[in-house]
Amino acid sequence: MKPSAPNEHAPHGRRLNPAELEIDLFCKGIRIHESCDLEKDARVFARARAGLGSGLELVIPGKHPIWLNAPVKEKFAARSPYELRLEEGRYHVLHTVDQIRYDVVLPPAPAWYSRYTSSGVLMREIGVLQGTYLGIYLGKACAFWNSNPRENCKFCITGLNVGSPGGDKAEKTVEEVLEVAKAAKEESGITFVHFNTGYQQGRGLDICAPFVKAIKEEVGALVGVQAIPSRDLWKYDWIAELGCDHLSFCYELQNPEYFKQYLPGKFKHIGQETFFRAMEYSSQLLGKGRVSGEIIAGIEPIEDTLEAIEYITRIGAFPTVCIFRPVQGSAMEDWPSPSFEDMVVVFRRVYECCMKYSIPIGLAPNIEVSLVVQPTDAEFLVERTPAFYWYKTKLAVMKRLAGLVFGRQLQPRKIAADADHVPPPPAEIKPAG
Repeated sequence: MKPSAPNEHAPHGRRLNPAELEIDLFCKGIRIHESCDLEKDARVFARARAGLGSGLELVIPGKHPIWLNAPVKEKFAARSPYELRLEEGRYHVLHTVDQIRYDVVLPPAPAWYSRYTSSGVLMREIGVLQGTYLGIYLGKACAFWNSNPRENCKFCITGLNVGSPGGDKAEKTVEEVLEVAKAAKEESGITFVHFNTGYQQGRGLDICAPFVKAIKEEVGALVGVQAIPSRDLWKYDWIAELGCDHLSFCYELQNPEYFKQYLPGKFKHIGQETFFRAMEYSSQLLGKGRVSGEIIAGIEPIEDTLEAIEYITRIGAFPTVCIFRPVQGSAMEDWPSPSFEDMVVVFRRVYECCMKYSIPIGLAPNIEVSLVVQPTDAEFLVERTPAFYWYKTKLAVMKRLAGLVFGRQLQPRKIAADADHVPPPPAEIKPAG
């Protein structure tokens, strides 16, 4: 069911705190004033992966800077009350109804974006910065896009980006990825490389494996993998042995009927329970906070989204919640973006559940994600109770201890596991199916 559009121009009548501003920009987008020179001052609008990075990368400065990728090209952004302006060499966002200005910073495009790999590929077609980390799509375009009729997720445009001019290069080589990752570490200071891949007919982890090992051995960075879940759970032991630090599972929607309607390929070929089993197994394998359950807020009823956040944190995983963006070219491009008020409720619950289940957040160095409202951002939304201060104290202690561990993880190291051949399953575990 398509929701009605929220009142996009209702004034707030007050200055928003940084998390509220971030949420409102995700929900309403931003218009670009003629004073701006984005070609010189900003990162390119990236046509990468599922399309969530298609907007403008900007930072809300402060003691805890907040990164976000603000929608610009989507239809709803043209009606936004927010306008980006450049005055006296500084950028700010003006709410044209409330007449309130917010200072922002535009991170510039790194020099390596315009360079080529030794194979002659533009580096930004191999990987792009999404916040402060390097995001790389692996494999061919998601196979859900190649079926007849198409079975792709209704909000996704991976099939339009991967292999298309100006988008992600299809089937990247290990050598190309290493060149880009080394440049991103040396010049942009990245500490985290995140690989994702669409439906590869059961081979998602197999495709990612040699890239994970190569990054750990040749670059020295934290590595995350997002792939369609495998029913062969022992493969997660294998990818962890290769050096994978983080696993994420995009099951998108908690409501089973919405899952069926808006994720037809995942419903038909994978099933929601497969996501749950893989996420629960991986969370036990890697430990609390090293697995993400990724969902979209703004499509299904808010009660289902809140249930998803509770479930994800209860199993010890990290809630990665994306505010629905009706990206150009998707089947849902004419849908309204969700309301600011609902999203504040959602992200307040994110932080409250992280507190409730003691999920470690914000421990890894220099990982700022621009595509979502991070749990660390959402602390601006919650009441300052004794439980809040106790949680913050625990996080501060854990971060100091974690710094020693991450220091070692950011150095290249030899990996004993074999990435080129999938090992046979342990004798006590039978392959699924």
